Amino acid sequence: MLQELQYPFDSELLLKKRRKLKKVLLADGETRMTKHIAVLGGSTTNDIVAMLELFLLQEGIQPEFYQSEYAKYWEDAMFDAPQLQAFQPDLILIHTSIRNITEAPLSLTASGEDITAALDRQYSHFSQMWEHLKEVYHCPIIQNNFELPSTRLMGNRDAWDMHGMVWFVTELNRRFGAYARTHNDFYIHDVHYLSACYGLDRWQDSTYWYLYKYSMALSAIPEFSYSLTRIIRSIYGKNKKVLALDLDNTLWGGVIGDDGQEGIAIGQETADAEVYTEVQEYCKAQKQLGVLLTICSKNEPENAQLGLQHPDSVLHEEDFVAIKANWEPKDQNLQQTAELLNLLPESFVFVDDNQAERDLVAGQIPGIAVPDFDSPEACIRVLDRAGYFETTTFSKADANRSEMYRANAQRVQMQQTYANYTEYLLGLEMEAEIDDFTPVTLPRIVQLTNKSNQFNLTTKRYTQSEMAEVTADPNRIRLYGRLKDKFGDNSIVSVVIGEVVEDTLYIELWLMSCRVLKRDMELAMLDELVARCQAHGVKTIRGYYYKTSKNAMVRELYGSFGFEKIESFENGDSVWSLNLTGYTPKNHVISVNGATVPQIL
Repeated sequence: MLQELQYPFDSELLLKKRRKLKKVLLADGETRMTKHIAVLGGSTTNDIVAMLELFLLQEGIQPEFYQSEYAKYWEDAMFDAPQLQAFQPDLILIHTSIRNITEAPLSLTASGEDITAALDRQYSHFSQMWEHLKEVYHCPIIQNNFELPSTRLMGNRDAWDMHGMVWFVTELNRRFGAYARTHNDFYIHDVHYLSACYGLDRWQDSTYWYLYKYSMALSAIPEFSYSLTRIIRSIYGKNKKVLALDLDNTLWGGVIGDDGQEGIAIGQETADAEVYTEVQEYCKAQKQLGVLLTICSKNEPENAQLGLQHPDSVLHEEDFVAIKANWEPKDQNLQQTAELLNLLPESFVFVDDNQAERDLVAGQIPGIAVPDFDSPEACIRVLDRAGYFETTTFSKADANRSEMYRANAQRVQMQQTYANYTEYLLGLEMEAEIDDFTPVTLPRIVQLTNKSNQFNLTTKRYTQSEMAEVTADPNRIRLYGRLKDKFGDNSIVSVVIGEVVEDTLYIELWLMSCRVLKRDMELAMLDELVARCQAHGVKTIRGYYYKTSKNAMVRELYGSFGFEKIESFENGDSVWSLNLTGYTPKNHVISVNGATVPQIL
């Protein structure tokens, strides 16, 4: 990964060096997912596309772009557009701005009814377009909301008087948000907030509109494109998962080994203490999104515990799924934590006040995010604007993820008390619910398909709309698997999808969450899949392994199931086949759908 593209970045540098940076990214040998992105613009979009390409390449996405002609977003969306239809977009970006609002401002003498009608017409202009795009292209849509106007005719009254442009924009943004809350695969790009952060006067430098028809200043384009990237990488499961935190001068002021518990800065007594309290509050709030918190600190374990036991500490030992407080190199501790959690190190964000430690970790662990900051106040701002944990979907399982991983630690401790691994698995008292997709389970299933990378045989991704089509297809066999045991509910952890053609099932997707590895859940899923296939008259299952840089662990999974490898390719891909005649169930430790655990004969 290029440090130049890590947030916070130098926008002027990116604009000057973007061609060189693109060449470096394309020459890095990384395998990227290809996505067709249609940009329907109400203003010039060339530089936005060029900058967006850099950020997406950095995130492992190879974009191919379609751009509408200048200000022809509506025509491309609503009327016959053969080029756009042939392009078959995976994602549509609608790049409009306040300059594309046509129904306002209104005269100060306009009646309330006239203003409401104008607002209705403006909203309908966009909502009709969204509905049409969804019907034709069945892909996610990202729509800008609107920045505030650069001038206010009535001054402060503009914000609350119906005749004010500020009021009109605010109401229109509110309606856009209400639409997003009730429609799947539709996302708002919050330009209203982004432009405020950047500075409205700088954002709306009209020179760029008059010269180039840019809806924002040229220097704002990298910030705009990065903000869009946050949404896109979240849609395609590229978010980070873990916030790994240093302690001294990161979560509290001072060095606890030298200053003692009473000497560290935390609480409300001083300005220094208050800012560290806000850092802890910000980090703890991330748990609500399902972000896992860990500690990676050069410290004595006892001192780390003392700091977290401080009476004013917001974060406590139970908030963390793993704590590494020792004097080993931090990159090694992070690698070990990743192994403990069955996650890739690149899914971590490492937060440390020490520049030397940041440089070491960034240099030793490819793909890990190491934000650069020079004060605790800046730490909060950088973490927030970097958007490592951007949320496009949210489920109850996300909110409970930290507890799930803490329960995993209890399972590890329990395993140490058993000499026989099968006895350990039986001792977990595992119960699985394996069934066809339902409307209630669909959001979590979609989320899992876009987040799972390691135990994923084909790494095919689905949007909510695409998964709804799969669910309605009578020629597909679908299974989700939920696993719980004596320590808790792991939620939905596995998904299998296959298409029945005559007497053969062709597997399109097989994945499982790595947090339930080595518990035979994959065998329970296989047994149920075979049973469903036999009920449909299927005699053969055809499985596919598509190699990626992250899924090596399942390269021989089909072979372990008893499949025969019938084809292999130089790039590492392979095709497997299983004859269902005489199939013998393989799961002997999990109760499935309330049935008794099958015994080993």
